[in-house]
This record gives sequence, structure tokens and C-alpha cells, in this order.
Amino acid sequence: MYVCTPAEQLSAPHSVRQTNPNAKGLNATAVESTGEILNMSATPTLTLPEELILMLLNEDNGYFHQVPGWQLNCAVAGAVLAELSLLSRIDTDLDSLFLICNTQTGDPALDPTLEEIADEPKQRNAQYWIERLAHRAESIIELSLDRLVDLHILEHHNGEFWTLAPISAVRHSYQNVDSIADSAGQFIKTRIAKIIFTNAIPDPRDVIIVCLINTCDVFRFMFQLDDDAEERIRIICKMDLIGRSLAEAVMHNATVPLLKRSRLTKRIPVVNLRQLLRNQQLRNGNLPALFAELATRYGPVYQIRPPFSPPLLFLAGPQINHWANRHGRMYLRARDYFADFEKVYGATGVLPALDGADHFRLRKAMAPAYSRKRLQNQVDLVYGHARNFMADWKVGESYAAISLCRRMINGQISPLSIAVDSQDLYDDLMAYKERALIVYMLRVLPKFMLRTPAMKRRAKAIDTLVNRIQSIHTPAQRAGCPRNFADDVLSLNASDPQLLPETNLRFALSAALIASLYLGDALSFTLYTMASKPELYTRIRNEADTLFNNGDPDGGAFTSSAVDTTYRFVTECLRMYPIVPVSVRNVMNTCLVEGYELPMGARIHIAQTAPHYMEDVFPDPHTFDIDRYLPPRNEHRSPGYAPYGVGTHRCLGYRWMELQLMINLLMVAHHFTIEIAPSNFKFRINPLPSLKPSKKLRFRVVEQVHEIRA
Repeated sequence: MYVCTPAEQLSAPHSVRQTNPNAKGLNATAVESTGEILNMSATPTLTLPEELILMLLNEDNGYFHQVPGWQLNCAVAGAVLAELSLLSRIDTDLDSLFLICNTQTGDPALDPTLEEIADEPKQRNAQYWIERLAHRAESIIELSLDRLVDLHILEHHNGEFWTLAPISAVRHSYQNVDSIADSAGQFIKTRIAKIIFTNAIPDPRDVIIVCLINTCDVFRFMFQLDDDAEERIRIICKMDLIGRSLAEAVMHNATVPLLKRSRLTKRIPVVNLRQLLRNQQLRNGNLPALFAELATRYGPVYQIRPPFSPPLLFLAGPQINHWANRHGRMYLRARDYFADFEKVYGATGVLPALDGADHFRLRKAMAPAYSRKRLQNQVDLVYGHARNFMADWKVGESYAAISLCRRMINGQISPLSIAVDSQDLYDDLMAYKERALIVYMLRVLPKFMLRTPAMKRRAKAIDTLVNRIQSIHTPAQRAGCPRNFADDVLSLNASDPQLLPETNLRFALSAALIASLYLGDALSFTLYTMASKPELYTRIRNEADTLFNNGDPDGGAFTSSAVDTTYRFVTECLRMYPIVPVSVRNVMNTCLVEGYELPMGARIHIAQTAPHYMEDVFPDPHTFDIDRYLPPRNEHRSPGYAPYGVGTHRCLGYRWMELQLMINLLMVAHHFTIEIAPSNFKFRINPLPSLKPSKKLRFRVVEQVHEIRA
């Protein structure tokens, strides 16, 4: 076998002067020099797998058009083979695929496939290689997505969403790009639209893209196709021998996806109930550690069969988190599990219960309300409300940890997010919310327990809160005020009442205070840990003194260097004591996970925080160690670290939460020395309905270190 010099990658040569007015999602104005974005003097040429991904991206829901997983894998494998063919590394026809040159391309998405073909002693056909390489599609997709983000062609959003970057971002990075197209991805879609809707002669690269997209059967979602366009697609797919042979191989594999399901799927193991009841982690309330031990013993998928109740199906491990992040949206949905709970508030289709495109739209619309930047712009208000609350602390007194921390956080979130004082309603709101969770989501109490006289009285606090918010959120009263969460909710209701109807306002407007419960419990864990570790207490206080001794810092002062110890301390607290340890979903499409089949309709519990206590993810996991997050360890930069959930429903406000948690921790350390009370307190976690310290935990104020400024 001879060795060739690296082949020059082909660029897209077409110049598009018109587009079909029926093409959906395309700029109707003429687009000059479509291939300019791919001009080799300006940008690296995109590979066929990358162009395929851009074509399949659906900006309505932030992910790919709904191509079945195996079918997508086959198309990606076909795109890799086609790219290698265009680079003169392989050649293929309808009957065989053979190696021409084994010189690597330098592309990590292509070279493993080239090596595998070079090492194969027998000559195989394209169908064989697509089937053999389909398992690698996930890594190819990830590499392609990462590169498209690096090239500023895609933007990556929290929750594993992607959108096309605005053309301004591309122009900023590549000065030679000059077009009136709306985004970088539109160049490719416009190019393909020209081929389909005009008599332009496509080059082999475009033929291959059309062939692969056609096998995925998603052209009808991208464009409004008439009979002429569909016939044109059929003709294009026959124009190039390479594209035709690969498309036929992909199509053949895609029509038999059931063969890719293991015929010997693993039997899901059942947890021994006697051993479970004796488990020390269960007795301590440490559910993440419990799920980690069960996964180590039984594997990543196991079931618990409580007496007189349906079996509970659990998934746990870093591979599970990775699968849920990348593929959960295709197989899982949240609405079944959340439906009864949202109805308690008279709502339907709220953010935690939505899936698909509506979830993506609502998430994008509400993202500014949950952003760290909004909190940074109002840190002076956080300082003021925190000081007002701490002004009542007395040296020598002890305070119930949960109530203290929840009220401290609510005293900040309520005026910041909804511009009203809700401390008088807080106990009733939280008691009702926790009871609703236990009844309708955990299902450990009967439904009538939410209809007792006490619960009916507490439910009235929701309407009182909503009336307070609406009474002051008028244009005149909000003039000149910084925009808050309630402004965003009410504005969205007015502008898009179908996405956020008035029936959902009770839930949406009280959601900010629900957040104070979770953030308050996280603060109680961090204060407990700080009080029990004097050396770290001192280091956190030193950072606080540096920040606050010369006046209040602005929101941008909380940099990684300024709060290095505090940030790593909070990160480790969230690892050891995640507030929400499990995500519950229903299987909407049968799928295979780690060799186990999850049937349609099954309810699964993704224990995303179980890896927090797995030795191979976090060595010595029961030891509190903030150095885990220093290079080169960086143990949090993996799917195994998931205190904010996984997949599309990952906490939207996690960066806000991190900053507010750090600010409160630093302010307490700056002003006070606290200790755990009683002195013989034995730490235990109360796991229902979410993780929080035992009610017996109290904090005693030992000394006031700095005066609290008015």
C-alpha cells in the first residue's frame, strides 16, 4: 500500500443568487457567495459530518430533527466514509469499499475510521462499514459539535441545547466572511435549497449531503416540498456513485434498527430488600451514597420492589448521566411525572413539565431572569437584605439551621425576583409545596393529606402572594426599577399567552420562592460544613475580608482568583450534599441503555448524583476535599458531577445559585463565627422531599467579628 500526501479538502464552491421562497427558515433575500464562509483562506473547511449536523439542527428545539437514533448513527457513519472518499483515502461503489491511502487526515472524527479500514484484512462493502462504524457516531457527533462551537458557528447553551450563532460572531472570528445571511448555518441550508429548488448542478459534496439527509427523512421538516422538489431530490440522489452507494447502505441499515437491539438484553437485577433496609446510607438519609453503593453492587440499571407498590426502576452512573445529557430528549419526557403536581397550582405546561420545542422556547424566553448577570447587577441589594437579616443575630443565641437559612435566602430572593416582602407567607407557602411534592411526586402520602383544613389554609397564601405581585407590577410602578423575574413572567404572558397562559401564573410567580427553599437548604449544608472545618472557615473569612474590608464589591469582583477557596468549597458541598439527588422521567420511546432495555411507558429514576460517591469518579468520595477541583484533577468536569440535574431540564439558574450561595457564605464568615449546636449533634440528612439537614441541627453565634453596617 502506498502512502499519499494529504489531500486538499474540498470547499463549497457555489454562489447562491436566489432562494426558493417556499424554503422554511431561510433568508428570502439573495445570499451572495454561500461558500465564502467555507473559504479556506478565511475558515477551516467544514467536513461532511459537520455539514450534516448543521443541516439536521432544529433551532425550534435546540437539537436535531427527530431522526431515530440508529438511523442518525448510520447517516453520520456514511458522512465519515463520504468525507474520506472525497479526501482520496477510500473509494466505494455499489458492491465494495476499498482503501486508497492510509495517511491520516489530522481530524480526530475521521482518523479512527480510516485506521479501522486500513487494519481490516478483508475487503468489505459500504453497508458493512456503516453497520460496523455506527457505534462510533456518538463520539463523532460530539467532536463535530465541539468544533462547530469553537468555530463560532454553533452556540452551546445550558441543558445541552445548540443554536446557530449569529453571523456577527463568525465575522468577528473570520474577517473575510461577508454576507447578509442570518447565521452561519444558513449558508449550508441555502446552498442545499438552491440545489433542490433550482436546476443548479450540484457538486459531489452537495449530492452526498442531499442523499444522507434524504435517508433521514427530514427534508419535509426543513422545506415545503412539492412534487417537483421531491422528484428533484430523487434525481440528485442518483447523480453521484459514491453518494448513491453510501445512501443505499445507510438506508438498508436504517430499515432494520431492531437488529441493533441486543437479542440478549441484560435482565434488570432486583435489589435485596433486607440488605437495603440495613444499609447505613439509607439510615443516614444519604441517598446519593446509597444509589452509588447499589449501582456498584447491581450495575447501572436496577430495580427496587417495595411491598404493595409497583417496582421502582433506577439508573445510576457517569455513563447514565452522559446518555441522559445527550440522548434523553429522544427517549424520555417529564410531563407524565409532573402533571399532577402542576395541577395543584391550577397550571398545565409549566417549565419543569414541558418537553421538546415548547420547553426550549420557554427556557430561552426565561433565561435572562435566571442569569448570573442579573444577580451581579443587583448585588448591592443582596448585601443590604443579608445585613438586615443578620442584624438580629445575637451572640450566644442558637438558631434552627433550616429555618434560619431558608428565611435568609427568601429575604433576598423575594424582593429581588418579585419586588414584594413574602416573609409572612413563607412558612405556609413552603409547607404546602413540600406536602404537594410528597403527595403527588413522591407518592408516599394519600391525596387527602393535601386537602386537610391546615393545607387548605396554607394554599390561600399562593393567591395572596400573586395578588401582591400583580398589584405593584404595573407600568407606572415599575418605571425606573431594575427588571425582575415577575416582570419577565408577566411580560411573556402578555406577549405569548399560549406559551405562558394566565392559568400558569400562580405556579410561575411562586416559583421564585420555591427556589429559596432549595438554595436555603444548600446554604444550611455549606454553613454546617464551614462550622465543622475551622481551617477552611479561616480561609473563607480571609477571602471575605479581602472583598469587604474596603467597601462592598461589585458583582464582577467574585472572580475565580478572588473566591478560589470559597468556590471550590461550595462545589464540594454540592457534591456531597446535592439538594435534588434524583430526576424522574417516563420512557416515551423504547431504548437500550448500557445493555438494558427500557420499555415504552416505564417510569425511571435517574440517580444523577450517585457518581458523586463513586470511587472511580471521585476518589475517596466520603472525604471532604476541595482540592478535587484544582488542575490536573478537575474531578467536577465530567458527567459524574451533576448537582443541578441532567439533560434538557438541568437547572436553568445554577450560575445564579452558585453566586448567591457564595455571597451569603462569605458575608456570614466576614461578620460572625458560628458553631454547630448542640455540641454532640450527630449529622444526618432528611431526604424527603429533597435533601436537607436534620431538623435538630442548630447554629450558635459564638462571636461577631465585624460590625454590620446599616
